[in-house]
Amino acid sequence: MRKLLLAFLPFAIISCSSIKPATTANQNPTLRYINTIEVPFNQEFKNTVVGGLSSVDYDAKNDLYYFICDDRSIYNDARFYTAKIQLTADTLNHIAFQNVVALKNEAGQKYANWEKYPDSSIDPEEMRYNPKTKSVVWSSEGARVIAKDFEVIQNPSLQYAKLNGDYSNAFELPSNLNMQKEEKGPRSNGVLEGITFNKDYSVVYTNVEEPLYEDDTEATTTKGGLIRIFKFDAKSRKNTAQYAYLLDPIAHEPNPHTGFAVNGISSIQFYDDNHLFILERSYSVGKQACTIKLYLCDLSKATDIKNIDSLQNQEFTVAPKKLILNMDELGIFTDNIEGITFGPKLANGKQSLLFVTDNNFSDKQKTQVLLFEIE
Repeated sequence: MRKLLLAFLPFAIISCSSIKPATTANQNPTLRYINTIEVPFNQEFKNTVVGGLSSVDYDAKNDLYYFICDDRSIYNDARFYTAKIQLTADTLNHIAFQNVVALKNEAGQKYANWEKYPDSSIDPEEMRYNPKTKSVVWSSEGARVIAKDFEVIQNPSLQYAKLNGDYSNAFELPSNLNMQKEEKGPRSNGVLEGITFNKDYSVVYTNVEEPLYEDDTEATTTKGGLIRIFKFDAKSRKNTAQYAYLLDPIAHEPNPHTGFAVNGISSIQFYDDNHLFILERSYSVGKQACTIKLYLCDLSKATDIKNIDSLQNQEFTVAPKKLILNMDELGIFTDNIEGITFGPKLANGKQSLLFVTDNNFSDKQKTQVLLFEIE
């Protein structure tokens, strides 16, 4: 199996003269692909349909994985799953779901079906487990739907919940994350897509999937886009810093050329002090597989842009990034990867890294769990 060496992403591709380049992180991890397993389409567990797995996190003490489901209470209640994943000879062998938990709002009620009552529904995207408080933090993207005879404006959210799904409290999101009717703030379905704690669980990082309207245009096949990464104090739940990160352009032209195509950050994972793994997922109509790139970025070299309302015509330093892995080079099929987590130590003592895909409850897509070794 091929080792994929760290590569420096040159900042010469940045055309905006107001953006300062920065020195990249002095880290050199490499990844070795091991294997992939799949969850069968429409597998049922405790009277729910397993699908739409939009994140993964690992509780090492209990050897237990957490998966949030991005079902807007359409198929079943908005929920998360716990599971055991069997490793045999350091390869993925089998996934066994252990429990399913319905998420509840502040009033203690389950969220409503999006298709019937969108104003009281939710759009779950990412979840992380905190072993210190034995709780989870999870995000919703909210909604921005503006049509001739139908309108829903719902702010994204970042909140703590108990392990039984009960609401605990919410983070105080900055005003630039408020959904608006005008083209300002977050884009529909491009908001809080990733979450990760730092090593001691004192900090929570999250990110928007696509650029805020006032920061940049969406990525195209010829240019990337500026994304904000948000840093929160885990105890006060207040935003303490924001950083700019430059997405790659969309990897492939859509077919037809007017078809849908997107690139965005689908998940993040804390690596070590000030360094995050950033998962970029690019999809283009006409190509079933997604292009998945894993970068390591260094937030310590980036400007705190918390007080910059718009990234246009401003001077700041983006978080430098290094390419760790381009899954296109593995020769395997990669679907809509939306989750990443460190797993258990392997028998050889090396750290494992796992990814999960969201099948969007479609029989044209797959729910995959992929295993890598960090060398």
